[in-house]
Formats: sequence, structure tokens, C-alpha cells
Amino acid sequence: MTKMVILLTEGFADWETGLLAGVARGFYGVEVVQTTVDGWPVTSAGGLKVMPDVSLAAALGDADALVLCGGTAWRKAPPEIGAVIEGFGGVIAAICDATRALARAGLLDGVRHTSNNLETFAGVPGYGGEARYVDIPSAVRDGRIVTAPGTAPVSFMAEVLGAIGLADDNLGYYLGMLGAEHQTLAKAA
Repeated sequence: MTKMVILLTEGFADWETGLLAGVARGFYGVEVVQTTVDGWPVTSAGGLKVMPDVSLAAALGDADALVLCGGTAWRKAPPEIGAVIEGFGGVIAAICDATRALARAGLLDGVRHTSNNLETFAGVPGYGGEARYVDIPSAVRDGRIVTAPGTAPVSFMAEVLGAIGLADDNLGYYLGMLGAEHQTLAKAA
């Protein structure tokens, strides 16, 4: 069975990994493990209180993907997970300000990537990926690395599931269904 670990921090952005977790677990049967670095509960930006399944270290052993959910902690008090990220061999995905963790670990220097904007990486020690930054409103996948702006939870969901080998006709259906609102708005404008 495919296993996906989603790392949540205090103040995590509820909307950024909710679709991914729901579609992965509900439609594809992926084991989705919600975790925090220390295994302690966290509260989302919207006030959702989450009791994680386990700590990050306990969750990663047999995981196929590690997903970092965005939120205010990635700028204010980022968790020290560089060694964990660097040592993880599966798919690594980050959305919104969580992309800063991948930049700190040097994982974005050699791959195409995106985030909220290039300024997201201002002041991140060791970031050298400016030349590979792609300024688009949807997720970007390059090899095993997936990144997205916080406004792109639908394409983020699709790219992460594709990266773990679940790109099929059903995924195209879910992408269209979950993104239909945006398509309707674009046609009306």
C-alpha cells in the first residue's frame, strides 16, 4: 500500500493539503498519515485542532511521499527538519511557505520549482535556485520534487498523486471536477 505522510505545523493552512489527503485516501486507498515534528497536536489557521497520528520520525520509515503543508510557522519558527528532508528518498512535496524548507535543504537548487512568488525565498540561507524558479499559479513537478503556491491545492493534489504513480484517467476526472469552479470563473471573465 502506498503511504503518504503530511507534516502539519502550528497555524498550518487548512486548504492546502485537504484535497490531497481526501482524494488520496478516499479514492485511491493511500495510507495518509497526519504528523507533526514532535507528535503534539496543532491548530490550523482556521482553528481546526488536529491530533497527529505519530511524530514525523515515527511516520517516515516506510513512506512513499512526504508532504509539507504551508502555514505561518515556515517563516516565524520553522521546524528543524533539514536532515529529515535530505535523508528521505521518496517524493517530497511542499506548498506555500513550506517550500522554504526545501530551499533551506538545497533541494530546489537543481529542479524547476514554484511557490507563492520568488520573494518567498528571500532570506532563506543557502537558496540558490533562482534560475530554476517558475512563476506560475499552479504546481510544478520535477522528478521527485513537487512545489506549489498556496493558491494551488488542486494542481498540487494532482502533481503529488502523479509523482507517486497514481496518474490515471480517474485523476484527470478529479482534477477537472475539483478545478471546475476556476474554469467557470475564467470563462465568465
